[in-house]
Amino acid sequence: MSDVFTWPPDPYILALTGAGLLIALVAWLPLALKKLPLSLPIVCIAIGAALFRFVPMPVVPSPVLHPDFVERFTEFVVIIALMGAGLKLDRVFGWKQWNITWRLLGPTMLLTIAAITALGVWVLGLPLPLAILLGGALAPTDPVLAADVQVGPPKTGEEDEVRFGLTSEAGLNDGLAFPFVNLAVVLAAAAATGEPWAVKWMLHSVLWEIAAAIAIGWLVGRVFGWITFHIPAESKLAQTGDGVIAIAATLITYGVCEIAQCYGFLGVFVAALAIRHAHRSHDFQREMHDFTEQIERIAMMAGLLLFGGALVSGLLAPLGWPEITAAALILLVVRPVAGLIGLKGFRADLSEKLTLAFFGIRGMGSFYYLAYGLNHMEMAGRERLWALMGLVVLLSILMHGLTVTPVMRMLDRGQGRDPDADDAERATATSSS
Repeated sequence: MSDVFTWPPDPYILALTGAGLLIALVAWLPLALKKLPLSLPIVCIAIGAALFRFVPMPVVPSPVLHPDFVERFTEFVVIIALMGAGLKLDRVFGWKQWNITWRLLGPTMLLTIAAITALGVWVLGLPLPLAILLGGALAPTDPVLAADVQVGPPKTGEEDEVRFGLTSEAGLNDGLAFPFVNLAVVLAAAAATGEPWAVKWMLHSVLWEIAAAIAIGWLVGRVFGWITFHIPAESKLAQTGDGVIAIAATLITYGVCEIAQCYGFLGVFVAALAIRHAHRSHDFQREMHDFTEQIERIAMMAGLLLFGGALVSGLLAPLGWPEITAAALILLVVRPVAGLIGLKGFRADLSEKLTLAFFGIRGMGSFYYLAYGLNHMEMAGRERLWALMGLVVLLSILMHGLTVTPVMRMLDRGQGRDPDADDAERATATSSS
């Protein structure tokens, strides 16, 4: 602290003040936007664009210039979001109970990957490895930006088929997307070296990495569930009331999975399901979820501020009509049609099927996959791919963000729920019904 008044203020002090304002916005904006056809991500991008457009900044937030940072930052945001998604699922895991999830993961996601790969080759003229990378990166529903179409916190009763389907899909689709991202990397390497790749890819990237991630996630989740809820009362973690333990479980699970060279995203979500299953009715589940969600929202807002800055710093400059056409087809045709095909025969109202098919939101996860893939292969055209990814994510955030509130409120009313009721009212209504 200085006794002499100086102007302009120290940039460090300005950064602290700005961080405080942004965190306050993270807490307040969801309440202010609850009934409006506007989402928190849209506001975050607008703020980031304004900051980087009108305020001098020491760095240019370009994913092309900082690919390693993009990979690591989005990796952190996604694993936190996956823990939160798993903790808030009330439905007990089962093949029949999760039928909608398998439909969205199986035919819907595979068709989406295939269609985007075809667009990459025939519309964008990409080499096959980059087209597959694009398909693997843009197929998953994002666990970070899809909060408005996901289930509510634990035991609140906000778990209809639409919300459950989109939440569980966002949690598990990484286990299906990552093998295709690795396939792109393997094909790019094979094109340069001529080494055989198929058997190694199938045994390691598909069988080992999926099976090991599920096993590690289940084991770590079981251990944390026992320590948290079932050891003697005087020392179990639930007694602390400190939800930070969920972050510990997230980081340990992800770290062990990465050490074992398997899919950490999948492992974290499975660990979250195991912790949730350890004591489904305990109030500490809500404490863990809420703490995780707070960290996720702060990290998400920081990421979207940088995304807004990238948009005004020339991220979309390489776009041409092929990229614009491909982005429109991916959002308006590929995902909705693939979703409806995957849901064919599923017993639900047409409005529910259309909502499930439409709200395949793209975001932080797609940024991570593209950064990971490009960081592990030597291919030209990075600026073009990042421009296309930026356009798809921007359009997805705008399109889904402007429609999510009216659509979900309409669905709630159609199913006899009050969209203006708070969590306690919904939980009471659910328990009594």
